[in-house]
Amino acid sequence: MQTTESIDKLINEKMAVMLYFSAPTCGVCHALKPKLLEAIEKNFSEFEIISIDISTCQDVATHYSVFAIPTVLVFLDAKEFVRKSRHMSINEVINEIKRPYEIMSS
Repeated sequence: MQTTESIDKLINEKMAVMLYFSAPTCGVCHALKPKLLEAIEKNFSEFEIISIDISTCQDVATHYSVFAIPTVLVFLDAKEFVRKSRHMSINEVINEIKRPYEIMSS
């Protein structure tokens, strides 16, 4: 089980971290996740991805102020750069990450 402390530690240690908040009962979450993960892996070499089930980790969702699913949070250099909830396109997420990621990884 993930804790806010372990996730915060990872965010502070890694250059790029994505938190993907979902729940077993969320059909949209299950449809979006594999496509989003594939796009992240294809476009970015150094991304740590953490999937968080809000039905078992409600304290983590609260800590990051996540109140809807699916929600994606992207941290670059320990700072939140992207926050998307519910209706999002994969291209939109990738495009918002691309420029700051390239600057930080060069």
